[in-house]
Parts: sequence; structure tokens; C-alpha cells
Amino acid sequence: MSSRFASRIACVITVFHLLTCASSLFPQTRASSLNKSREVIRAHAAKLYPELEKLYLHLHQNPELSFHEEQSAARLAEELKQCGFEVTTKIGGHGIVGVFKNGKGPTVMVRADMDALPVEENTGLPYASKARTHDDAGKEVSVMHACGHDVHMTVFAGAARVLVQMKDKWQGTLVFIGQPAEERGAGARVMLDAGLYSRFPRPDYALALHVSASLEVGKIAHCSGYALANVNSVDVTIRGVGGHGAYPHTTKDPIVIAAQVILALQTIVSRETKPSEPAVVTVGSIHGGAKHNIIPDEVKLELTLRSYSDEVREHTIVALRRIVQGVAQAAGVPEERMPIVNVRDEYTPSTYNDPQLVQRLVPAFEQMLGKENVVATEPVMGGEDFGQFGRTDPKVPICIFWLGAVAPEKIAASRKNGSPLPSLHSSQFAPLPEPTIKTGMHAMSAAVLELMER
Repeated sequence: MSSRFASRIACVITVFHLLTCASSLFPQTRASSLNKSREVIRAHAAKLYPELEKLYLHLHQNPELSFHEEQSAARLAEELKQCGFEVTTKIGGHGIVGVFKNGKGPTVMVRADMDALPVEENTGLPYASKARTHDDAGKEVSVMHACGHDVHMTVFAGAARVLVQMKDKWQGTLVFIGQPAEERGAGARVMLDAGLYSRFPRPDYALALHVSASLEVGKIAHCSGYALANVNSVDVTIRGVGGHGAYPHTTKDPIVIAAQVILALQTIVSRETKPSEPAVVTVGSIHGGAKHNIIPDEVKLELTLRSYSDEVREHTIVALRRIVQGVAQAAGVPEERMPIVNVRDEYTPSTYNDPQLVQRLVPAFEQMLGKENVVATEPVMGGEDFGQFGRTDPKVPICIFWLGAVAPEKIAASRKNGSPLPSLHSSQFAPLPEPTIKTGMHAMSAAVLELMER
């Protein structure tokens, strides 16, 4: 072997050794960096919590209905301004957009929904909402954050502060948005129509969280692919020919027709929809008639339709119209008295969590919270208009995850005695504030850092 060849062999071995050492060092370095970031996030969250608790109590006691979130939006806008965000208000009603630029890098959007529900709080908490207002129809109603949007806003404000204080750890652009009217399935759409993706930096990723009424505090749950459903509200007026209950042969009874319609609608799912495609057709309300012996002129039905794919959604609507019309014709209803089917404009699209984005975020959640506190969950038939933000062209990868909000002892008691936990939209729904808010801040901050880390 020549000395030159031996020298080359020695050089190759040295380089291979250095590369091997470097490759083994990089994961350790990244793990060390993540551990350090986790400690910093926790320290900031702990320091900020007393102020955030005050914010949470204020938001909880001052809820506002959909498209009336004026004070909530003003408060969130002020929170972002204090962090150094450039804030624009009144984007699609009371929507707000805060932008924080920190060098070149990805743009990440974080959304919090702001509206509350016309529910009278019955939690017995010392800070329970006593708010009352008038709805869009002029009716006086109680108002409550029965869906946890007060938690969402508080986590939103806390994560904004944490990320700004850690700006040496990431680079890119933060877009924090406060969204109106989620409960009406309209707020995301009106913000997009108002130029959210054209007037402001278009996100490379969009994130959101939602409290869970069945998940223990300290935990989060994730779902890849379809996570929440398409939701359509439909009003059906079954019209007949009224008359005396003793002479039914002289009438076209809309109550009987309505009963037949309700049964026939069940075949949309059981016989017209592919068994592997989830769908729901629920008649939630039926009203008709005024007295025992009077056959009325009409009966009103209110329905909710749920699905994941747009194809199933469209087919369900078409089939509903066909069945309602067909049953009325079979009953001999005159053409001028055919049923009226009104599919409401307020439509919530399904939420599709980008699988690659979820796959990327889960390790960051586990590093932040511990593997035992990060769980996979199944999709649900609830609706959330956050899905709108991922339906634009070109599509933005989105991810919404669930935030545990229930005390462990309540979950244990429910399992022991079989009594159900108060659900979202219940007058008794009461998140456990401190661990819920802190976990939300930890998880959201970790998710953003994963996507924007230097």
C-alpha cells in the first residue's frame, strides 16, 4: 500500500468519524434546545398567569353574542398592542388582526373565537356570568361563555406574550386573529371576505384550540384528517289543507305527512349514503297544531345535517328536498301547497386537520407536556368554522386541537356513578381555569415555536 493511498484512507475514516459524531450530536442539541424552550415557556406562563386570570374573569363575566363582540375585541386588541403587535380592528364585523414581524421565516396564524351563547349560567361559581342583552330578534336573553371561548381568548393573549418574550428563539411572522361569530358559523367566512388573506400576511400554517368538556386538565387531544363536521341547518314547512278532526277525509293532514317525512328522512343515511361515509340527519324540532280536534294547515320542522365530505353534504340536501316533495305528492297535497325547504345560509364546513402538520406538531406537544398528556382522539360531528381558513385556494394547512378543561375528580366521579359531565353549550359547563389556561399556553406556544424555530 502506498503512503499516498494510506493517507487517503485515513482521511476518509476521519471524515466519516466526524460526520458520525455530528449526526449523533444534532438530535441531542435539538433535544437540549427543546427542553430549554419548554422551561422558558413554563416560566413565562407561570409569571403571566395572575394577570391572565384577571383577563379570564373579565371575559367570563362580560360575554357577548355573535357579531356583538365589540368589547371583547377591544380588550383583545389592547392585549396584542401591549405586546408590540400591529393591530387592525373591524375585519368582518368585530374581527381583529394582529401582526408581529420577526425577520424572515414562515407566517403562522393563531385564531381565537370571541362570541358567547344565549344561555343562562347555572354553574354556581362566584364569578358566574349575570349578563343579559337583546338578541338580533329583540328578545332579552342571558349570555354565557358556555363553549369556552373565554378560555380561548385568554390562552391567545397569553401565548402572544410568551412568544414575543421569546422572539430570540424564532423567526418569521405571527398573525393573531380574534374571530367573531363562530357560534353562527359565519365569522371565519366574513373575515376572509374582508381580505384576511390579501390585506395581511398569508399564513403558511393556521392553528387553533378548543376546550374539551370530557378531557382532563393538563392534557390535549389531536385528530388527523377530518376532525369536525359540515353543519347545515334546514327549516322545512309541511303545508297541507286543514279542517275538522272529525272529518279527516276532507283535509290533507300536515301532521301525518310530517310524521312520514321524518321516518323517510332516516333512509338518507341508512340506504343512500355509503356506510363508510359518516352522516347525520336529525329533526330537532317539530311544531304544528293548536287543539285536539283541529287538523292544522302546516307543520314546521327544524333539522341539522352533518357530514365530513362535501359530496355527502350535497347529496343529503338534494335527497332531503326530494323526499319531502315526494311524500307530499304521494299524500295528494295540491301543487300550490307543496312543502317549503329552506337551507340556511349560515353553514359550517368540515374541519380537515392537515395530516403532515399534525404529525409535525405531536412531538412538540409531547416534548412540552409529556407523552402521557398528549392523546389521539376520534373526529366528532360537532361544527367549527375554523375549517374555512383551510379551504382557500391555495389551501393553508390547518390544525385545531382539543384542550382538556375538566378536573380529574369530576371525570373519576362521572365514570364511577355513570352521570354525564356537563357538555359544551351546557349552562353548567365550567372549565377549571388555571391548569386549563396554562396548558393551552404551553401547547400553543410550543406549536408555534416548532413551526418557526430559528
